Amino acid sequence: MSVDYRFKKTDWALILGASSGFGGTTAVELAKHGMNICGVHFDRAATIPNAEKVKSDCESHGVKAIFFNVNATDAEKRKEIVDTLAKEFTSPESNVRVLMHSLAFGSLKPFIAKDPKNQLTQAQIEMTMDVMANALVYWTQAVFNKGLMKKGARIFTMTSSGGHSQFPDYGAVSAAKAASESYIRQLALELGPYGITANAVMAGVTDTAALRKIPGNERMINIALSKNPALRLTTPDAVAKAISLLAHEDAYFISGNTIGVDGGEDVVEFVGENPTP
Repeated sequence: MSVDYRFKKTDWALILGASSGFGGTTAVELAKHGMNICGVHFDRAATIPNAEKVKSDCESHGVKAIFFNVNATDAEKRKEIVDTLAKEFTSPESNVRVLMHSLAFGSLKPFIAKDPKNQLTQAQIEMTMDVMANALVYWTQAVFNKGLMKKGARIFTMTSSGGHSQFPDYGAVSAAKAASESYIRQLALELGPYGITANAVMAGVTDTAALRKIPGNERMINIALSKNPALRLTTPDAVAKAISLLAHEDAYFISGNTIGVDGGEDVVEFVGENPTP
């Protein structure tokens, strides 16, 4: 049964990575509860319909939805989007209630390979860190400095168990996840006096397009199914509902954490056959 609550008509969610996966599902979930959506995504022609559907689904709940198909790490585009969003703020109560970083684009290669051509380059490592971690800070700065983020705002970044454990070819992404968790703690410290919270959301293994790009993803899925106490994978919907709840005004004192939304998957070491209830 869904929890029934409504955000203010002046509340906005700025979601980085809004066309699919966690970002897209969260956009629709927040819209369902009355929050306006500003979505940033980077799609080629083949996947543009995904973004259009998310935007349409948001609007079907009677909220405003403005979407931008741009590279989220482009400083000029970031300024343009923030300036455009500011024009939507027609009330002193208008607030970027949610800033969600859900960008999943990084290089999946080993640090070390017998053939150096097959290992990560400096440019690939820096790109992965910029997209999957640094962008969180830059967007927070832009929104806060523009005066669009006020008391009651929530900052979220998506992380995973890869932030503290290793998988083949996952080194650059793992480092970015760990960095984003550190950034969240620092943002919680610096923005706490303004009544703004910051948390990392650690999803369990979720069968998304991003997961399917990771080498050995089928084995990851099988392991997760074997050890997750809920006997299933995490879903984008479960994560979206958790973020929506954490965006509620009553969650004002939850900050600086890495919050697991994984059914307990990360805390279970045993990998074997789970009993069926």
